[in-house]
Amino acid sequence: MAKKATSKAAGGANKGNKAASKPKSRSVARVASTGGRSKSDNGFNAGDAFIKLLQSPLVAELVAVAATAALASLAEHGFTSGGDASRGKRAGRAVKAAGKAAAAAVGRRLSNEMEEIKQAAKTAKGAAKA
Repeated sequence: MAKKATSKAAGGANKGNKAASKPKSRSVARVASTGGRSKSDNGFNAGDAFIKLLQSPLVAELVAVAATAALASLAEHGFTSGGDASRGKRAGRAVKAAGKAAAAAVGRRLSNEMEEIKQAAKTAKGAAKA
């Protein structure tokens, strides 16, 4: 808790008082200067960058690959009439399998894309030497 301020000066007439003889700490708040620019003035807008990322052909292709894999997995599990109790569990397992299939498909597509980039870089590096 904070100590109550007194009207006596520190180190003044009451030198026998231990509380008055201790130096008082003063905390100072640091203020970072941005040089007059706000965060939106620095030329980078995260919202615009995110929208551009979502509109990129690679992301659109990854979403299509994931949706196709999930749909194929759901179709593989099939839907037949049965008891209500087992139907919910089966649907849950089907959705879980669809998510795993979508993630695996996206992973394969990304690894293929990375391999193509590496091969193109090697080719370009070899062409630059010759």
